[in-house]
Amino acid sequence: MSDIIQLLPDSVANQIAAGEVIQRPASVIKELVENAVDAGATKIDISVVDAGRTVIQVIDNGKGMSETDARLSFERHATSKIRKADDLFALHTMGFRGEALASIAAVAQVELRTRTADEQVGTLVSVSASKVVSQEPCSCPVGANFKVENLFFNVPARRKFLKSNATEMNNVLTSFERIALVYPEINFSVRSNNAEIFNLRSASLRQRIVDIFGKRIDQDIIPLSVDTTLCRIKGFVGKPESSRKKGCHQYFFVNGRYMKHPYFHKAVLNAYGRMIPEGEQIPYFIYMEVEAESIDVNIHPTKTEIKFENEQAIWQILTAAVRDALGKFCEVPSIEFDNEGAPAIPVFTPGESHDIPKVKYDPQYNPFSQQTPYHKERVPSSWESLFGDLTPSGKDDTQPDLFSAGDGADAAVSPQTSDDIIAEKSPSHYQYKGKYIITAVKSGLMIIDQHRAHVRILFDRYLSQQGEKTISSQRVLFPEVVQFPPSDVVVLQKILPEMEDMGFELTDLGGGSYAINGVPADTDGLDYVALVKDMVESVVDKDVTLKDGISRSLALSLARRAAIPVGQMMSNDEMDSLVNDLFASSNVNYTPDGKSILCILPQNEIENMLG
Repeated sequence: MSDIIQLLPDSVANQIAAGEVIQRPASVIKELVENAVDAGATKIDISVVDAGRTVIQVIDNGKGMSETDARLSFERHATSKIRKADDLFALHTMGFRGEALASIAAVAQVELRTRTADEQVGTLVSVSASKVVSQEPCSCPVGANFKVENLFFNVPARRKFLKSNATEMNNVLTSFERIALVYPEINFSVRSNNAEIFNLRSASLRQRIVDIFGKRIDQDIIPLSVDTTLCRIKGFVGKPESSRKKGCHQYFFVNGRYMKHPYFHKAVLNAYGRMIPEGEQIPYFIYMEVEAESIDVNIHPTKTEIKFENEQAIWQILTAAVRDALGKFCEVPSIEFDNEGAPAIPVFTPGESHDIPKVKYDPQYNPFSQQTPYHKERVPSSWESLFGDLTPSGKDDTQPDLFSAGDGADAAVSPQTSDDIIAEKSPSHYQYKGKYIITAVKSGLMIIDQHRAHVRILFDRYLSQQGEKTISSQRVLFPEVVQFPPSDVVVLQKILPEMEDMGFELTDLGGGSYAINGVPADTDGLDYVALVKDMVESVVDKDVTLKDGISRSLALSLARRAAIPVGQMMSNDEMDSLVNDLFASSNVNYTPDGKSILCILPQNEIENMLG
């Protein structure tokens, strides 16, 4: 039997490794910028073309590389960060595996220009698909200049599955933000297709957060700081009133490295308790410093999953620190007393004489000289006259017929029976706790969630009007300004045509600010700023790319905002109209996101419960 196990060529092994390390253009940005940070750079410039598909360029003013190091840096497991296995447990740099440049060079065409401070001439190295094309001297400033072209040119399957330019650019900016938030002392700039997106100057940590996410967030965060022998925690957490259901900026960093940690995330939310509504999130930027020996970052190639040695103790410290910050810095509303009708108290003046007040009374008054009744008769003697109109002949023993004869039905209404149900429904309805509409139908008692029913109705209406281009827009009297971070601006530009089809009119004011000049008709009373933000965040969360998917996501977000809120009282005619519109919709059972709209309590179950 012949041998079947063979060593893979380096080019194939590098492509396999690149599949884990380099997943999209954002991964290239992350690896190159982290290398620039480790090289001691104080200025890093990033430029991308076509969201990184065509060109990614990262220029830094770090210490650079020699001719030998420049050539060796593209080899697998070649690194200057560690020397032995024990160094993995005392890492102080962002990178350490020596796989990043080899993985990038395996799936792209890379050109490196670099020079150290003690050399007069730099080095130019060109690599394509793990093969060194050329190496020659060149003239360049101190530092490194990486130019990555035609990403995944030799892996067409990987290039085919890249998302749209807007989605990939959003991922690029997200990766960049995670690094820029850790190093506020470094100057960063980001350009996309020769348009400047970020130009961050060296500043304090709070100013860096404001520069990235806008001035509004400065009003929503409060400082956090605690220093213990186990760890040091600092940063900022959001005020309770800044809570939102989605779209909150939440960042954990440990020893200057971004991480995802659901356990610590629960610790932060646990500190808020009932100060924020259930299901909502708050923004936070939390920086931890622990001993390098007490964490393990060598778990996943992306290095975002980190294992802590003292996880439970840090959880308790983090919860206490957040509670302490909320107790110190949360503003307590001032108490205003109602002074209307209060007596005027004159100002005391020393040396000023005042007359003694005189009390007037009747010296002849004797309260015991008059005979007053001890108690008042509460029941009038002629009480029978109050009930004179209620005679036995007026008694009505008839009971309202709430249920028509019929068998029980399932909770879901099939399309075949929906017409029968709507035809047999009671003309009068009952609203329970401002949330549910209860009505009698042929098979029993039907309970409808009024908010979800209206969401389904409005969603179908918006989609139909959007397809027919019949949505009318109404101008607002005073335009409102909405602010977006650069990562959301990319998504907004992508969905702007669909929003205009739905009746929105937005004007770009520059710097991520947009003026809302027009909104869809019949949306009076809504918070237009929150509505537009919610629509953008819904597209970001779902990562939709096709036009139909974007239209559905926008229509659902608008329907949720415009639907009847929980607690709104409705007249019988309004409830009847809502029920009729629901049964005329495309799906009476479920909302567009799959939540149940109604259920039916069968007649036989009601009879069994009543014995």
